[in-house]
Amino acid sequence: MSLEKSEVDTISRLAAISVDATEVDQLTAKISNVLDLFQRMEAVDTTNVEPMSHPLDQVQRLREDVVTETDHHKQYQKLAPAAEKGMYLVPQVID
Repeated sequence: MSLEKSEVDTISRLAAISVDATEVDQLTAKISNVLDLFQRMEAVDTTNVEPMSHPLDQVQRLREDVVTETDHHKQYQKLAPAAEKGMYLVPQVID
């Protein structure tokens, strides 16, 4: 599928991308090559191909869910200018 220069101008305007007049020919060829690749990919018969999330058969390594850090919540609350019932109090910013 080949694009026209006017289509590249329209695409660049819609995408809010400035394209110099000297780059239009090169950009038209590059976009046309990408669209040609998409056409070739669409032509491949994938009726018996199972969808997959990753091309390699990998298993996620799991680890034990163990607490590794101590709770500093009370220490941080003491440093806060204002705290109540375990929550930080801040000035109201919205009326």
